[in-house]
Amino acid sequence: MRTTAALVSITMLMAFAHDTRAQSKNGFDVSGALIDVDEILAGGPPRDGIPSIDNPKFLAIDAVDYLRDDDIVVGVRVGDTNRAYPLRILIWHEIVNDEVEGKPVAVTYCPLCGTAMVFDRDVGGTVRTFGVSGLLYRSDVLMYDRETESLWSQLATKAVTPPAAGTKLKWLPSEHLTWKAWRSKYPSGQVLSTDTGHRRAYHAQAYEAYFKSDRTMFPVPHSRRELQNKAWVVGVIVDGQAKAYPVDELPDGVDVRDSVGDVELTIRWEADKRHPQVKDASGEDVASVMVFWFAWQAFYPDTGLWRAS
Repeated sequence: MRTTAALVSITMLMAFAHDTRAQSKNGFDVSGALIDVDEILAGGPPRDGIPSIDNPKFLAIDAVDYLRDDDIVVGVRVGDTNRAYPLRILIWHEIVNDEVEGKPVAVTYCPLCGTAMVFDRDVGGTVRTFGVSGLLYRSDVLMYDRETESLWSQLATKAVTPPAAGTKLKWLPSEHLTWKAWRSKYPSGQVLSTDTGHRRAYHAQAYEAYFKSDRTMFPVPHSRRELQNKAWVVGVIVDGQAKAYPVDELPDGVDVRDSVGDVELTIRWEADKRHPQVKDASGEDVASVMVFWFAWQAFYPDTGLWRAS
C-alpha cells in the first residue's frame, strides 16, 4: 500500500510539475521543444495580449489618411491583387491572418527584430490560423497555431514544439518599402484599414526609443560581432544556406551579383524607398527579410556575410 501511495504521489507531483512548467510559458506545453526551453522567454503580454487581425479590412489608396510618405509597408501580391500592410498597424498586432485571391497567408512582424515575413497558412493541407503567444525565442516572436497550439518561430520558419514540431512554413516573397513608393508602384492596390476591431494608437510611433538604441531588450547569443547589433541587413536562405547583405554597404540603385551555394542572385537596394529586392537568375523573386543583425546572427550563426570590399 505504501509503495502504491508513493507511486501515486510521485505521479501527481510529476503532473503538477509539468502543468506548472507549461503554465509558466503562457499556458503552452513546451515539453519536447526543439529549442532550449530556458531561451523561451515571456515578452510581457499574455497569450493573445497582442491580438492578431483575423478579419482584415482594406481601403483604396485614395481613402488612406493615416500614413506618411516614409512609413514602411509590407507588400503582398497574389495574382492580380496587391495589398499593403503598414508596419504602423502591424506593430500593434504582429500577425494578420488573411486570404488573397483564395490563398491563405500570414503577414507577420516582430518589432524587436525588425522582421516582416509572409508565410503560406496552408501547411500540409491544413489551413492554420496564427496568434501571438506572448513568448519570445532569441528576441523573436513565437507564434502559435490555434488548431494544435504548437509554437512556431518566425525567423526559424518552423514549428518548435509538438505536435507540429519540425514542420516548416513556406516563406513567401514580399516587399518592404515606403508607403510613397508602394502606392506609386501599385495605384490600384488595397491597404490594410485601421478598422481592426481594436483601439490602438495607430498614429503614434511605437518602439521609437528601441529603434534608436543599439541595445537589445532581451538576451540573445552574440557569436558574430562584424556589425552593430541593429545594423540592417537583408537576409536570405537558399537551399538551407543563410546569407546577409548590410544595407549600408549595398550600392544605392545598383544591381549586385552574388551567389548562395550554387544559386546566382541579384540584390538591389533603393535607399530612398527603403526597398530591397532579391531575384534569382530567372528573374523570380526570392524571399528576403529586412532584419537587425543581432537577430539574424542569433538564428543563423554560420550565415554568410557579404561585404562591399
